[in-house]
Amino acid sequence: MKSGTRALGVAESYPGRVRVPADDSKDASFSTDPASTSDDAPDSPPESILCGAVVRADRVVDGLEFSTCTVGGEDATDAIASLYDSLGREDVRYVLVAGIAPAWFNLVDIGRLATELDRPVLSVSFEESDGLASALSEQFSGGALARRLDIYRNAPPRRELDVNGEQLFVRAAGCDDDEATRVVRAFTPTGGRPEPLRVARMAARAARRFGGN
Repeated sequence: MKSGTRALGVAESYPGRVRVPADDSKDASFSTDPASTSDDAPDSPPESILCGAVVRADRVVDGLEFSTCTVGGEDATDAIASLYDSLGREDVRYVLVAGIAPAWFNLVDIGRLATELDRPVLSVSFEESDGLASALSEQFSGGALARRLDIYRNAPPRRELDVNGEQLFVRAAGCDDDEATRVVRAFTPTGGRPEPLRVARMAARAARRFGGN
């Protein structure tokens, strides 16, 4: 892959005491920060900060953009699409997303993203798991559950991938498995976290700290 090839990595930083599954983990829980339960707290649900980091294959950071999605909501897919549009970067070849269930099961429809953005979209996670369906069924019911299960069950299969001696788990929409493997390895020169996702996660956390949440 050419050194100037660019990928957009999208990662989040969430408020309070939230244990959000990176992808399919069922080890999850959510409670707001104690301060958010005070009489002065706003009635609106908490938001998770999303950062999009444009990174070249040679590890040069080439752009940052921020957005938010609702913790426990259903707007993560639209938020990522809006973030991509705000960047205005037609030179981005690939989009990498940290997992598919950020912000307390705010599921990302990577198939729809790949179609709307006209770019391959890879969901990358870092934990083994037995699946997300049971956790969704424990936390949601009715239409909220049905919509999440529909996104989850229609997601591309989760495939284990060895990168620099570490295990990653990748879902790929808009490209085949061989291309997905090349992309993940090209953007992971060291360690087990693709550079666009590593930079995006650090920037999202810094933005959260700066905002005081």
